[in-house]
Amino acid sequence: MNQALLNKIHSEQFRKDDAKFNVGDSVRVHTKVVEGEKERIQIFAGIVIGKRGSGLNETFLVRRISYGEGVERIFPIHSPRVEKVEVERHGQVRRAKLTYLRKRIGKGATLVKEKAKVAAPKKAK
Repeated sequence: MNQALLNKIHSEQFRKDDAKFNVGDSVRVHTKVVEGEKERIQIFAGIVIGKRGSGLNETFLVRRISYGEGVERIFPIHSPRVEKVEVERHGQVRRAKLTYLRKRIGKGATLVKEKAKVAAPKKAK
């Protein structure tokens, strides 16, 4: 297939309001759910523990603890089913995949250090 045509098709599929989030951030993913003829928005809140892929195939993995059980869900970033991604808080992590959170229990399973806001340095007199 002609590469220019393929690029044009891909550019139409890309999400316009690109959400700025990273691994370690706590997010709320608003997804469209179709039940019969009705459509509603369902929210899945958790910690982003991984991102993979590029272009239209880019996905992210969100993990949360529900009734004492860990639940993970993979979302395509550019899917029309994903309404929006809200960042609740930015986490500061030093690795690309947070799979070690799967082994943790209780509060430690959701504990990611919050990114500190850097204050402007004071002037010396």
